[in-house]
Amino acid sequence: MAKLLFILAFFISAFVWADVPPEQEKEVKHLLDFVKNSHCIINRNGTDYPAEKGIDHIQKKYDYFRDDIKNTEDFIEYSATKSTMSGKYYTVTCPDTETIKTRDWLLAELKRYRLESN
Repeated sequence: MAKLLFILAFFISAFVWADVPPEQEKEVKHLLDFVKNSHCIINRNGTDYPAEKGIDHIQKKYDYFRDDIKNTEDFIEYSATKSTMSGKYYTVTCPDTETIKTRDWLLAELKRYRLESN
């Protein structure tokens, strides 16, 4: 009985966690990898985090907001744009570049990725 409940819970959780359409899952994965491997500094609420740590927060927000996320742009808006508590925008500073909002940085990368993928 416990085994059956575990299997049932697994399939229900998989259904509940559905978010972006399957064709956009690759885009979200790409953006997560892009941030993780960027060697940039993510600033949240005045604190700097190396990208390897900043991605953990983005992933947690992604998991939390999956029910609201319908496409890759929603992923960026809900998971990597601003603090839900303070309302302050997240920023990113990459080597030899000016600081910009993470939203703008990720939307630009998404555009580049889509152009290369077509």
